[in-house]
Amino acid sequence: MTTTPTENTGAGADDKLSRSAYDHLWMHFTRMSTYETEPVPTIARGDGVYIYDTNGRKYLDGLAGLFVVQAGHGRVELAEAAYKQAQELAFFPLWGHAHPAAIELAERLAHYAPGDLNRVFFTTGGGEAVETAWKAAKQYFKLTGKPMKHKVISRSIAYHGTPQGALSITGIPDAKKYFEPLVPGAFKAPNTNFYRAPEHGDDLEAFGRWAADQIEQAIVMEGPDTVAAVFVEPVQNSGGCFPPPPGYFQRLREICDRHDVLLVSDEVICAFGRLGTMFACDKFDYVPDIITCAKGMTSGYSPIGAAIFSDRIMEPFLDGSNYFPHGYTFGGHPVSARVALANLDLFEREDLNGHVLANEDAFRATLEKLHDLPIVGDVRGNGYFYGIEMVKDKATKETFDSDESERLLRGFLSKALFEAGLYCRADDRGDPVIQLSPPLIADQSHFDEMEQILRAVLTQAWTKI
Repeated sequence: MTTTPTENTGAGADDKLSRSAYDHLWMHFTRMSTYETEPVPTIARGDGVYIYDTNGRKYLDGLAGLFVVQAGHGRVELAEAAYKQAQELAFFPLWGHAHPAAIELAERLAHYAPGDLNRVFFTTGGGEAVETAWKAAKQYFKLTGKPMKHKVISRSIAYHGTPQGALSITGIPDAKKYFEPLVPGAFKAPNTNFYRAPEHGDDLEAFGRWAADQIEQAIVMEGPDTVAAVFVEPVQNSGGCFPPPPGYFQRLREICDRHDVLLVSDEVICAFGRLGTMFACDKFDYVPDIITCAKGMTSGYSPIGAAIFSDRIMEPFLDGSNYFPHGYTFGGHPVSARVALANLDLFEREDLNGHVLANEDAFRATLEKLHDLPIVGDVRGNGYFYGIEMVKDKATKETFDSDESERLLRGFLSKALFEAGLYCRADDRGDPVIQLSPPLIADQSHFDEMEQILRAVLTQAWTKI
């Protein structure tokens, strides 16, 4: 069916855009039926830590788009980098050829990465990076004489992407059930949610050792000769920002080494300043075998992702006729790579990592003021990446059932927070949480604005329980 495009000009332009969005735009992770009778929220521009809809209304971007816009909206130098590169070389694939932007970016990422993680395979996003890492891990062990090692251990409720392989690694049942059967060989272990610790709930370090040991038990149960990799986020996103207990990653590194299993640090969200370091594994002092990353590499100004491998993993691929039969048309796109380089220049010039480290305690302290509300059970996270878990009873930590969660999050909170001027995420992939992840340029005035909006809306939400 052919329709006439609508123009965003004149009276009723916003209504036309909304109608066109409902008729033609299939939005991601969205209940499209919602917008049969309601307008589609349509964001037209951004400036700093704020976004503006097509009516000109202003919202604080409390999620950095989707954990992406590290340097803030409206950075002209990033747009100019894209413009200049597109004039010089708009596209060329990395299939047997290279181009300067990809070479420079790969070298830059290798410089930032810890240990001997010197080999960069570019993708267009995080899910593709995870897919790449699993495929490379499986082939690595085949090339090194251990062909049975193909399985992956990841954590419950963890999100690692939507491609079939990455979705198998994902630990969210509702995200997977419609697409099964998935890629076999992915198994789950407990995560690091200390607020709901099933063991050692009074001792954070002991809980961390227990949680790491559960991953070892999963490896042993499946057979170490069949397990290729463990995929973990430095701070687990889904479920509401679970930080690692002290010593957790050091123990996990020991476990992986003991069983010859690759440790994959999935930093699609946590890299590029989200926690105040270029790579989050540096924040928690461990060296993985593979890093997957994306999102903040360009601050969202152009799509790119990467899997960064150690020299050890690359070594068998350098032998004779061996090669990695895997790739993406737009992986390492010249424009995206050049924007990433400009973004990393900006990081260094403005010391965005230092800004996060200097302000992360203030961000936490501001959000922790919400503890006086009866609906707030836990505030947790790291850097500029926090989750607020909501409960029915603070003393018992009683959570909401599925119907209550539906009414609370989708029926009230998501819309109410947005209407109050805060774009963030109300999420029930685990227990109900609100997630906050502002641009890295945010300061105390923005923390206060978030807290005031959250306080007003959460106070109102409590009356609806």
